[in-house]
Order: sequence, then C-alpha cells, then structure tokens
Amino acid sequence: MPDIIQLLPDNIANQIAAGEVIQRPASAVKELLENAVDAGADEIKLIVADAGKTLIQVVDNGKGMSETDARMAFERHATSKISNIEDLFRIKTMGFRGEALASIAAVAQVELKTKRADDDTGVFIAIENSAVTTQEPIAVPNGTSIAMKNLFFNVPARRNFLKSNPSELRHIVDEFIRVAMAFPNIFFSLTSNGQQMFHLEKGTLKQRIVQILGNTYNSKLVSVQEHTDYMNIYGFVGKPETAKKTRGDQYFFVNNRFIKSAYLNHALMNAFDTMIAKDSFPMYALFIDLDPSQVDINVHPTKQEIKFEDEKIVYAFVQSAVKHALAQFSITPTLDFDLDASIQQLDAVSKPFTEEKKSSASSSSLYNTFTQKNQSHFIESKSGLKHWKDFYEKDTPRAIPVQQEEAVLMPSGYHPQTENLVQLHNSFIVAQTVRGYYLVHQQNAHERILYEQFMQALDGKPIATQRSLFPVTLNLSATDAVLLQGLIPDMQQLGYLLEPFGSNTFVIQGVPADVSDGNEKIAVEKMLEQYKHFSSDLKFSKREKLLRSMALQQSVKAGTTLSAIEMTSLVDNLFHCITPNITPNGKPTYLEFKKDELDKMFGR
Repeated sequence: MPDIIQLLPDNIANQIAAGEVIQRPASAVKELLENAVDAGADEIKLIVADAGKTLIQVVDNGKGMSETDARMAFERHATSKISNIEDLFRIKTMGFRGEALASIAAVAQVELKTKRADDDTGVFIAIENSAVTTQEPIAVPNGTSIAMKNLFFNVPARRNFLKSNPSELRHIVDEFIRVAMAFPNIFFSLTSNGQQMFHLEKGTLKQRIVQILGNTYNSKLVSVQEHTDYMNIYGFVGKPETAKKTRGDQYFFVNNRFIKSAYLNHALMNAFDTMIAKDSFPMYALFIDLDPSQVDINVHPTKQEIKFEDEKIVYAFVQSAVKHALAQFSITPTLDFDLDASIQQLDAVSKPFTEEKKSSASSSSLYNTFTQKNQSHFIESKSGLKHWKDFYEKDTPRAIPVQQEEAVLMPSGYHPQTENLVQLHNSFIVAQTVRGYYLVHQQNAHERILYEQFMQALDGKPIATQRSLFPVTLNLSATDAVLLQGLIPDMQQLGYLLEPFGSNTFVIQGVPADVSDGNEKIAVEKMLEQYKHFSSDLKFSKREKLLRSMALQQSVKAGTTLSAIEMTSLVDNLFHCITPNITPNGKPTYLEFKKDELDKMFGR
C-alpha cells in the first residue's frame, strides 16, 4: 500500500488558516487596523467599498517596512513581535500570531505599498491566491498602505455566506470603533463608498467616546480611575439615566485590547445594582491595565476572549472601582473644558468646593444612600430618584388603530361586550362576556393589534404616511445610521418616510398618522433601540425584528389613562385579530374569568 499522508500546498494551508482568521470583511479590518497601530502610526485611514466585499484599504503613516520585510510579512507564521517562547507570555502589541496577512493574501487580491523614512523609495507588492504577481520600487509617502480587493474571489462558497452590505458594514464599523476607542491619541477615519462616516481627531479618551457614541454622553459620563500595584482601571461609565435596553455602548479593554467578558460585565452590572432597571444596560468604556503575564490572550482566534490568572481579584476590582465612581459623581466638581465659556463662569462651576460645602454635600440623603453599607434598597425612596423610571415610561402619544378588514371573528360566546368597559390601575381593561369577563392587559393587547396591522402593511397594504409640515432632522451614531439605512424600505411600508441627509443624518419627512407632531424623532430612536434588542436573537428575520420592534415601541403603555372610545376600540380590535390571545413574544393579552368559577369562589 502506498503512503497516503502528504503536506498541504501553501495556498491550501493558507486558505484553511483564513477560515479561522478571516471570517468576513470585518475580520480583515480588525487585523489591518491592529497592524497599523503596532507600526506606530498616529494617523490611520480605513477605506471600504461594498461593505468590504470589493475593497478594504488601510493607510497609515507608521514606520513602514523594508523590501524584505514586506515580502516576508505574507508568509505564514511570520511576525516581528515574537522571537522566543517568553515573548508569547508578555505580549503588548495588538497583532502577534503571524497569520493575518498570509490569510488575507489567500482569499483576496492584495496590493501593498510601503516605505520607511530612511529609504529613498518604497516597495509595491501585488499578491493573488498566495502568490506574488508583482514586486517593484515605487514612490510613496512614509508608512504603509494595504488594499485587499474582491474578498473570497477564489472561494465562491465563502462569499455566498456573506450577509447584506448594511449587515457587513455594521460589523466593520464595530471593529473600527473598538480599535479607535482604544487609541484616542491616533487620528482615525472611515470612508465607505466615497462617503466619510468617521473623522476622529486626536484627543482625550472622553472626547473620543463622545466623537464615537454621540454628544448626548458629553455631560453624562462618570470618570472611573483606580490604581493598585496589581492592576489599574480607568475610563468612563454613563450616568444611570443613560442606560438603554440594549448592550450596544459597552466596551471593556485589557491592555488596550477590546475583549468580551460576561464575567466582567456581571461585575459592572452589580455595581449599578438598583440604580437602573433590571432589563437595562449601562454605557461603559473601561480600560484595565495589568502585567501581560497575568493574562492569556491566545485562547481564541479573534483574541476577543481572554483568561485572567486571578479572575476573582479582577471582578472585585472592577465592581469596587465603578461603585466608588458612581458614589462620587454627584458631589465631585469637575471642570469640563468642552463647556461653553459662559457656563464655566457660573458659581457652581467656578467657585471652590470648600470643606463646608463638602460637609453639607456629604450629609445629604443622596450621598448617604450611595456610600453607606446595605443601603441600596433605600436609594429610590430616600434620594429623590424614585421618578427615574419615568425616563422609560415617556413615549409617543397613543393611538388605537382602526382594525384591518380581513379579521377572523371569534365565536359570539367568546367575544366580549364593548359597552361599559372599566379600566383598572390605568393598565387593565375589564370586558364582560356571556360566560364571565376578560381582564385585558392594554399594552400587550395593543402590541398584538399593531403587529398584525404591520404584517398586513408589509404584505402589500402600506400604512398611509402623514407628511410633516416641518421635517425633523435625526442625527445618529454611525452604527445606528448604518442600521437605519437598511431598514428604510420596510419602514416606508409602515408609514415612515426617511431620507438620508449627509453623514449619519436623516430627515423624517413623514410618519404614520398616529405619531403626533413633535414625537417623530423619539419614535424612530426608540424603535432602533428595540430593534437592536431583538437583533441578539438570531431566529428572527430582519422584517420580523422590525415588526416586533415597531409594535412594542408604539403600543400604549401600562399606566396610561384611556378614554371610553379608546378602550372600546382596543378591545374590539384585539378580538378581531388572527391571534388575539398572545403578543408576538408569547405574553398573554388577556385572562378569562368564568362566572361559574367566580360563583364557586364565593360559595355559590
């Protein structure tokens, strides 16, 4: 029998490695940006076309490479960052495994231009399917430019698995943000299809966070800073009122590397404890610095999952640091140099924080609830924060929609009477039937009604749009702008007329008739938050997530007083629904209480 084991050719071995390293365009973006940071650049530009499928280019002004190094960079396991086994356990650079460029060259057409400051000319190298097709001198600025074109051109099956352009672009933006946030001392820009999405000037960490996440955080960030011999932590968390229904604005970095850690996230959530709703998520951008030998960062191909030598110490340190910061934010004066000059002249900002004032602040109930032990359950009642939940309850004015035509009628014995309806606790409606009564949950019921109405709209019966007399401008973060861009066609079927208006900006030209003037912007923003919440559930299609988000966001909230006409409309519409008994998420819309069972309760 002949021998059957043989070495794989380089191009096939590289493609196998690429399956781990380069899963989608965003994977390549991450690797190329990290290499640019490691090259000492203070200016990095990312250019993409067709969400990275046609082009991904990273241009930096770093130290560049020699001709030999430029050629070697595309070999497997070639790196300038590790020379012995000890180096593997004290890694401080971003990239280090020597797989990235070889993997990229295996699945894309790559063009590299690079020049060192001391060299008279640079070098140009073109590679296709792991083979060098061109190598020649070239006149270029100092630094490196790598362009990868036609990703997966030689692996059609992999290319077919890529998502839509808006979806892939969102992943690219996520990777870009994770690198840009970690290095505020570096200029970053991102251009997509010729339009600049990000232009991030060098600055402080706070300025970089606001540049990326939006001006709404400018006055709502709490500084976190603790130093010990074992580790340091610094960064910012959002004040409790900025908590959202989705995890979007949450960033942990260990030695400047973005990581995902459910363990550390749990520590931070515990620090906020009763200060935010259970189903809400605080914003944070926190950086942990500790000895690289205490961390194993090579446990996952993307390097986003790591292991700490002593997880419990890190957990306790994060929780303690954030708790301390939150306890201090209400009494510690800070001078924000981004503030308007007239604001800085106010007494509250300009006058010194004397010992007398400090004593007065420290004796306040608010301070005590944050600093005394075992006081968390008193925060709302003592500190005047009991109305913080209003932030979530405020919503667009309700409107109970007119029922669709093709409804399935319930048998008459099950259909409630719609006269003399009674509202309980501004949340429930009592509707009598011939067999007893229904206790209807008004928000759940309205969710079901809207959901079925929206389903019909997307199936060819568009909801009428009411054009705005004064169109509203909507400014979003880059990630939300990419998300909304992909939803515009379906939203138009649901009565929303949105038009792109420059970088990350949209104009709301019209909304459904039941969204009142002045609430257009809130309606769209809250819908996006809800959509992102559903996006974590992979079993839903894009349309299903949009339908559920719109229904949940626009439904009349519990605690809202309804008129007799509104109650009648809601109950009648509910029992003309195809599936009247549950919400799209499976919650009951009503409970039935039968008369004979009620009689038994009273011994009759």
